[in-house]
Amino acid sequence: MKPTTQAALIIGAALLIRLIFAASMGLGIDESYMVSAAHTYQLSYFDHPPMSWFMELTIQRLTGLHSPFIVRLPFVLLFAGTGVLMYGLTNRLFGARAAVWAVAGLNISPVFAVAFGTWVLPDGPLDFFLVAAAWALARAVGVARPALGAEPEPGFWPLAGLCAGLAMTSKYNAALNLLGALAFLMFDARGRRALASSGPWLACLIALLVFSPVLIWNALNHWASFGYQGARATGFGIHPLRPFIVWAGEAVFIAPWIFVPMIALLIGGFRRGADRRARFLAWLAVVPIVLFSAIAFWSTRKILFHWAAPGYLMLFPLLGDWAARARDSVRRRLAAGVWATASLLTAAVVFIGAELHFDIVPGFNAHFAQGHSPELQVIDWRSFRAALVRRGDLAKPDMAVAALRWFDAGKIAYALGPDVPVTVFEGDKHEFGITTPPQSLIGDDILIAAMPGNEADIMKRYAPRFRAITIAKPIAITHHGHVLLRIPMLLGHDLQSWPLSPG
Repeated sequence: MKPTTQAALIIGAALLIRLIFAASMGLGIDESYMVSAAHTYQLSYFDHPPMSWFMELTIQRLTGLHSPFIVRLPFVLLFAGTGVLMYGLTNRLFGARAAVWAVAGLNISPVFAVAFGTWVLPDGPLDFFLVAAAWALARAVGVARPALGAEPEPGFWPLAGLCAGLAMTSKYNAALNLLGALAFLMFDARGRRALASSGPWLACLIALLVFSPVLIWNALNHWASFGYQGARATGFGIHPLRPFIVWAGEAVFIAPWIFVPMIALLIGGFRRGADRRARFLAWLAVVPIVLFSAIAFWSTRKILFHWAAPGYLMLFPLLGDWAARARDSVRRRLAAGVWATASLLTAAVVFIGAELHFDIVPGFNAHFAQGHSPELQVIDWRSFRAALVRRGDLAKPDMAVAALRWFDAGKIAYALGPDVPVTVFEGDKHEFGITTPPQSLIGDDILIAAMPGNEADIMKRYAPRFRAITIAKPIAITHHGHVLLRIPMLLGHDLQSWPLSPG
């Protein structure tokens, strides 16, 4: 079987499994928030640049639907495109056999194949455009296997700049990979010669122009998005063990049997005399991998394990080359590992879908305290809307809903649909603070999802802001007849003023 056929079968099989997965579960917390917090095209958004928001908005406009499968569909298809680009990049650098292994590794790594390849997250388009930018950059600076001649092709600089700009409009941490690309150009002899030409600077200009709407949005919104993301590195405190915790988490997300050789290959890319292709990929990978581990050492903020994933993405071609050059006995074990991991992921997808649709594990939710069942995060809270319909609340004019936390607001807003205004009263309001700030609801009656905290305290806290406030009947979030969460509700009549004083 030809390598291209093998790669196509891997990409096609993985695509089919992800389509099933996309249809089998409701939107997660972050997905619900992204789909429900904004309903119009903007220059950018609070949490992330606009690319992922545009993707889910466009598919909704084209289909008139916003079911989980529909809003996930462009992300699932785009990840198949990422697999094609990964094959092209690895084939250029190391050959077709290595490219097949790189594609296989990409499609069995849980964080890439499951999360970024299926869910409504900015990481999906980020990965696509990062691999495209790496491919174009490799063409521009002449990084290739010897059989291709490895001559620079300056005509690819504009494409590299375009893809880099689109990666930046997907997620901010694309800048870390681009910083690594700049370091490669500075430390590479051919790269330094390229920096003396107009090509890289034209690429930078194109990237800046593509990214400029995000800069404009931030300037018009008090640099809210940059401030929010930048604050993740603040808070000083020495934590010697946290980098090890971050590495362990990254290993689980990537898959340990992929993570360990990747780290060895990354280190090897910086050794004296390392192949230029290895140095190219190592520089593209190293900044996010090292930076987030360093931040974990000094910052009091929580470091999420998937933040460094763009660095590991750049190491799949090296992993593919390592596997392709391994001894036959080693390669057979690697192939068995690929099949075992793929089977495990497929079984997990089937189990999750079966449990959510058919409740195949009796008493599953009884093992968790109310409000803590994993199913609560992966079902759509349709029972919330059903309860308001039964009460007739949705038929009342000037009725809105408020949550106290942005992630609760996301689940509630997705269940209610775009016709019911939903806001956030406390904490960091995220995009809801821009699209539906509480002050925009002055004069409205507002149902308040009074969690977390003491219901009486919450009622006392908000009473001065309304003409009157009463306790409403609680709403139960149910699934297969089981109560997963009971939400205490308050009804505020005629919102009089905002903001709420602290505390």
